[in-house]
Amino acid sequence: MKQIINKDEVQKTSSQKSIIKIARNIDQANFELKKITERTSGAVQDKAIKVVNDILKNVIKRGDEALLEYTSRFDGFLAEKFEVPSDLIMKAWEETPKALQDSLLLAKKRIENFHRLQIPQNITYNGPHGESLERRWSPVEKAGIYVPGGRASYPSTVLMNAIPAYVAGVNQTIMVSPANSKGEVNQTVLAAAHITGINKVFRIGGAQAIGALANGTESIPKVDVITGPGNIYVTLAKKIVYGKVGIDSLAGPSEILIIADQSAKIEHVASDMLAQSEHDPLASAILITTDKKLSENLPFEIERQLINHPRFEICKKSIMDWGLIILCDDLETCAKLSNAFAPEHLELLVKDPRKLSKRIKNAGAIFMGSWSPEAIGDYLGGPNHTLPTSGTARFAGALGVETFMKNTSVIDFSKEAFNETKNAVVHLANSEGLHSHAESIRIRDTKSY
Repeated sequence: MKQIINKDEVQKTSSQKSIIKIARNIDQANFELKKITERTSGAVQDKAIKVVNDILKNVIKRGDEALLEYTSRFDGFLAEKFEVPSDLIMKAWEETPKALQDSLLLAKKRIENFHRLQIPQNITYNGPHGESLERRWSPVEKAGIYVPGGRASYPSTVLMNAIPAYVAGVNQTIMVSPANSKGEVNQTVLAAAHITGINKVFRIGGAQAIGALANGTESIPKVDVITGPGNIYVTLAKKIVYGKVGIDSLAGPSEILIIADQSAKIEHVASDMLAQSEHDPLASAILITTDKKLSENLPFEIERQLINHPRFEICKKSIMDWGLIILCDDLETCAKLSNAFAPEHLELLVKDPRKLSKRIKNAGAIFMGSWSPEAIGDYLGGPNHTLPTSGTARFAGALGVETFMKNTSVIDFSKEAFNETKNAVVHLANSEGLHSHAESIRIRDTKSY
């Protein structure tokens, strides 16, 4: 239901309590940033992981029977078949309005063009003694893509996950997505599936969908890699099945951090923060600024933009619980705080974003200046929008073509290369106490070829 408030209520609310936390010093800023990073850990995760383990064990044991049970319980419909017929997928595309079709095709083209540049090159090294060493890349056979449902529909998630798999050369791409209580998958999601080369679509969601993809059931093929974001149950399921299959990452709630100076427009800052907050009550929007006037006036601007907002309750809870404003003396301090937080999305709304970007070490994606809002990256910028969250940008990056590929080493030694290196191998094997390793070298040394 749409929440209706007026400007008088904005002023009244603002005079009582700010809608967003304001860190008054660096120590408080570090404390609040740490709390945001850890917002899904602890008791909430401990409780969820038991549920997820039970679901995964049940799916392994009972297959489709377990999927039927969970789909009825969690999604509210009884499924006769999980797979969405191909004619319904085609129909979804045909019934998509022309303007939206064109937008999907434009996004597909831009994302595909950028990801084609990511295809890794094979390596061949010819050594000094006639040996040949290679690194060969090849796609996985089957990929599973998880597309969330629930609070919103995400055709953009279809594009960002299916296109890298297609570019990598994956033979079969399977999509799972929860349906509504009528058993229907969002039509635009199906339209996106149609144009991205997805082979099969199944209307299942949650941890049970991850279990099905990782292990296979009577209806769902077992895959080699699973990608795509989801709630805490989906994320924990991916964590548990990792090793049995590959995964992209363990995505937490989404986040944006904006560094702004006096050149930033307050309406841009507020709208970009709300664009993140409307995802989820656990989403986080953070401003780090050198402009005192911006830090003081931003709460009022956020409340003004929330008037009649169709996702008012989600935005308000996100901003109040996980929003933050930090005032710093200089951009150097802003960059240090940002690097420590390692945001998923980082916007640089400053006079010289390229100069400041050189100080950024940890970020999933950097959006440069006022004409590069994060929403551009969400839909059609080109780079992938599946990014590391909760501080993992310290060591991880965006989903890409390599996520759906693996490499194989090829070692081809000549007799000369063997003879030139054999003694070193024997010494190294002996140092590790591995007799047969050394013997496998010696036995060749005593024979004539």
